[in-house]
Amino acid sequence: MRTSLLVATTALFLSVGAAQAQTLVATSNIVVRALDRTVDFTSDTTTSIRDMKVVVEARDDAASFVASQGEIRGARLEAALDAIRSQVPEARGASDLALAEAILAR
Repeated sequence: MRTSLLVATTALFLSVGAAQAQTLVATSNIVVRALDRTVDFTSDTTTSIRDMKVVVEARDDAASFVASQGEIRGARLEAALDAIRSQVPEARGASDLALAEAILAR
């Protein structure tokens, strides 16, 4: 009885660990693909926003936003998007997703 319980518990832990690893790999792949995309204004925007405190603080929110393809919107990301659009004229017409990718590319 104990052996089968031990085997079942081990199998459960292994499957949970594998699922978490796949989620991490998928998230990493999304972020890497986002960084590889060429966005016309990224280099200018990245240079302009590199030292903005609000942008630095929004990196985690930007990563969640990109990884969820726009479904997860954090307050820090919203503040950073507003700050970028107000200070970088060429970013005003950019999508939220493109700006989040620029935040991650900094």
